[in-house]
Amino acid sequence: MSRDGSVSFAWGDGEHRFRLAIGEWRELQEKTGVGPAELLQRVNTGRWRVDDIRETLRIGLIGGGMKPVEALGLVSRYVDVFPLMDNVPAAQAVLITALVGPPDEPVGKREPAEAATEATDASPSPSSTAPERS
Repeated sequence: MSRDGSVSFAWGDGEHRFRLAIGEWRELQEKTGVGPAELLQRVNTGRWRVDDIRETLRIGLIGGGMKPVEALGLVSRYVDVFPLMDNVPAAQAVLITALVGPPDEPVGKREPAEAATEATDASPSPSSTAPERS
């Protein structure tokens, strides 16, 4: 998985890269009739439609760098003739990675080396204790 929202995994006849950037999301939205969050929700809750799965994979392959005609061929070979449920996990992985990034990326957290550098570079703060009341 990568910072650009792409994900690579074994699917169909080998290892493939999938990516949904804004252009691909717009096409997918047009094909499915719903926005990204609603599409992911449909897939996650089992309320998906055929094109939710099929088009996510086809458009994801194109976004990952595959020629459209090749992507269509793979989808025809590995989605259209196999049970659709076989492809749901792949579609989920493409959607989730495109929306929220890779699961192993620590969002909003600093690397330990960064935090250590900041701690050693920081100047000590003056004491903030208030004087005692008499």
